[in-house]
Amino acid sequence: MRRPICFAAALGIAMLAGGCAAPQAEAPTMESSTIVGDVGDPRNRARVHTELAALYYSRNNMGVALEELRTAVAADASYAPAHGVFGLVYMELRENQLAEASFERALRLAPNDSEINHNYGWFQCQTGRESGSIRYFLQAVRNPLYPAPWRSYAAAGLCMMRVNNLKDAEEFFQRALKIEPDEPSSLLQLGQIRYRQGSLEEARKLVGRFNRLVAPTAESLWLAVRTERKLGERVAEASFANQLRRRYPQSREYQALQRGEYD
Repeated sequence: MRRPICFAAALGIAMLAGGCAAPQAEAPTMESSTIVGDVGDPRNRARVHTELAALYYSRNNMGVALEELRTAVAADASYAPAHGVFGLVYMELRENQLAEASFERALRLAPNDSEINHNYGWFQCQTGRESGSIRYFLQAVRNPLYPAPWRSYAAAGLCMMRVNNLKDAEEFFQRALKIEPDEPSSLLQLGQIRYRQGSLEEARKLVGRFNRLVAPTAESLWLAVRTERKLGERVAEASFANQLRRRYPQSREYQALQRGEYD
């Protein structure tokens, strides 16, 4: 199971579906962990320890993240974000039953929380329940205060791509791009759909925009190679092929290029 690309620390925790770099969170210190023990209000203690857990999670220190979360729920067992972060940590550890129980408890406490709904939807998508995940992404975007509904639409699109439901995937990616025109994963995946539909000029435009916004991936370079090949642009095809070879020589996309398996 691959961790989604973005992670927003503290209370803005979200498993993002694609395309942006994780923010550099300042590492928690022993002093910060000591100070929070003096905070009197149980809800505030739960909040601060949940924030610390989120930071440790972002640094891939799952053991300490779990310790902080246990402290958080000991202070206030009804604090929904703590259970939501438990779900994320257990998801990363592939403890799927524990992750499921944590997300479900978080949603019982805060059924309209956008971040928790988004994260549980992504968990369902990663555990073979792609179609069932959509209800949670749509619940996330119903909240008018949700600051980034595009990420839930993009995640829903990725989940529909997994089950080859291109019609719904296309609609979700378009919704995401309507809100955030530079959402990278939606640009790339909509480019893949356009390529499969034979709309090569639009596929070229979308993958080109992706490659300008973020560092090209093996997937985006391979799409560019195949698009330019079908358009008959041999110089551009060779340029993207050279980038794929130089940047990602061990990728499955480059192996397909070497075998000449373009489709």
